[in-house]
Amino acid sequence: MLSKPAGQHSGLERVLSLEIVRVTERAAVAAARLRGRGAEKKSDQAALDAMRRELSGLAINGTVVIGEGEMDEAPMLFIGEKVGTGLGPNVYIAVDPLEGTTLCAKNMPGAIGTLTMAQEGTLLHAPDIYMDKIAVGPGYPKNIVDLDAPAEDNIVNLAKAKGVKPETITAMILDRPRHADLIASVRKAGAAVSLITDGDVAGVIHTTDPEKTGIDIYIGIGGAPEGVLAAAALRCIGGQMQTRLVLDTEEKRNRASKMGIKDPRRKYQIEDMVRGECLFAATGVTDGPMLRGVQFGRDMIETETVVMCSTSGTIRWIRAEHQLVDKFK
Repeated sequence: MLSKPAGQHSGLERVLSLEIVRVTERAAVAAARLRGRGAEKKSDQAALDAMRRELSGLAINGTVVIGEGEMDEAPMLFIGEKVGTGLGPNVYIAVDPLEGTTLCAKNMPGAIGTLTMAQEGTLLHAPDIYMDKIAVGPGYPKNIVDLDAPAEDNIVNLAKAKGVKPETITAMILDRPRHADLIASVRKAGAAVSLITDGDVAGVIHTTDPEKTGIDIYIGIGGAPEGVLAAAALRCIGGQMQTRLVLDTEEKRNRASKMGIKDPRRKYQIEDMVRGECLFAATGVTDGPMLRGVQFGRDMIETETVVMCSTSGTIRWIRAEHQLVDKFK
């Protein structure tokens, strides 16, 4: 385990916090070149290629534990792939080179490139399946919401904790047919619903700053890999999150078992998914409430990135001007 002497930054933060920004910047720029062209697969592949190239030069001995799929499904950044130069700290890597492929393809708000780096052995190995989630931002009593409680109860409890009426609460939910009953329950409690077509990680992070984003709670079923990435962000920035893998077939239960998941009904807290020191970075691809998208000029590219560290609690907002445009080709 990496240690942090009193009064000093952690090893990961000191060495790698700015390095991972370069990784998400490259992925975001590559994807942004294809914004609005309806090319979901091409933009995702472009972000993946750029992220992998940048990771290959980092002074780490990295292992991908959340990636583009398992070895037989993904040609690059697959689960178990080794990345980095091999000279440096042993770390686990979780990536989503382009979260919001549909958002990027349609040039809609909220697409990001994102990456988490953590101490070796501290990230949940989540297979590429669904995960049930509920999340709120910091400042509330522990377990103010519960994954197993009815949606109405969670809305009422959250409103009481905020000292407001349920009518002032807004829940963010993925716009999927499976969420029809959930949406109805939230509205029955008096709360508003903000539907998103894509963007699970960003959706959870929105809860950490309701005054800026207008989102108080995130509820619903999305991707398990995105759940771990979001948990890493919340570990850095604060908040609460409970999740459970949706292992509704024997094939999924077997896959999960091979990845070390012993209890298929386990309810995970943030500290169960991200157990140690971690860094989280996200760069905007399209404009959104959290991050500005990539801006292309004649001789310059502008990016906006947020990078967070769990140990120090530091959140850095980095708006960069890249004058060597050729470096991004």
